This record gives sequence, structure tokens and C-alpha cells, in this order.
Amino acid sequence: MTITTILIALVVIFIAWKVLTGMIKFGLIAAVILGALYFLSQGGAF
Repeated sequence: MTITTILIALVVIFIAWKVLTGMIKFGLIAAVILGALYFLSQGGAF
């Protein structure tokens, strides 16, 4: 299910890019990427 996790992360990043502005945008995008990498490194919960 790694593709599903990556797709969800990309959708969240896209929404953040359209909605948020400034440093908050980049902070949230970094948090989503780190969260997805952590989730994938744990083997996923699916």
C-alpha cells in the first residue's frame, strides 16, 4: 500500500499548496513528507 500512502501525501501537499501561504505552507508540506516517510518506514498499517 505504499502507492496509496504516497498518493494521499501528494493530495494533502497539493491542498496545502493551494490553501496556505508563506512559511506555514512549507512547514506543513515538510511535516506531511516526514509523516509519510515515517509511516512507510514502519511497514504501513494496512
